[in-house]
Amino acid sequence: MTHIVVLGGTGYAGSAIVAEAAGRGHRVTSFSRSLPAEPVPGVTYLQGDATDEAALASAISGADVVVAALAPRGELAGRFRDVYRTVARLTDAAGARLYVVGGFSSLRPAPGAPRFVEDLSQAPAEFHDEIRAGAALILEDLPATPETLDWVFVSPAGGFGSYAPGERRGEYRLGDEIAVQPDGGTISGADYAIGFVDLIEKGDRHRAHVNLAY
Repeated sequence: MTHIVVLGGTGYAGSAIVAEAAGRGHRVTSFSRSLPAEPVPGVTYLQGDATDEAALASAISGADVVVAALAPRGELAGRFRDVYRTVARLTDAAGARLYVVGGFSSLRPAPGAPRFVEDLSQAPAEFHDEIRAGAALILEDLPATPETLDWVFVSPAGGFGSYAPGERRGEYRLGDEIAVQPDGGTISGADYAIGFVDLIEKGDRHRAHVNLAY
């Protein structure tokens, strides 16, 4: 049984990962600003602020795997990358593995092609800073971490989010930094979580960027 700590465990992606991991018998701890209206049985819920390093350190202590599912908006807008640097440092110090919920825009449509984040003309301007902050984790911040930190950055399909929750189909395709659905594609929260927890259980990707989509 693996002890999995999910930062942002009550958000869209985080809550799906919490439910999937707990359903497979893992020991799961969720850390987030708020507590869920419907807790998953067997999950330990911690309430705290991700900008509070002491609270983060306490949550991460004893983890085998840390899942970072925080969003670069709200209270984390402008502080997102600093918080993730802290998460990476604390995870490394704990000897745990780090799995990050990424975004579609950090992927490439084809080998050698520019990443989607390099042309945001199709995205509403109000989301540009958020998209760039998320992509910067895999383009700059995670590769710069010490080699002792084992991390995996997991990008979903373009059509992924609470606005399009979809249904559990029990299937997905796994790719690397090349989008398996270059036109965006979709994946439900439940099936993204299946692929995400599969990655944790297999543990065969190291300091890698991967993609989950239908």
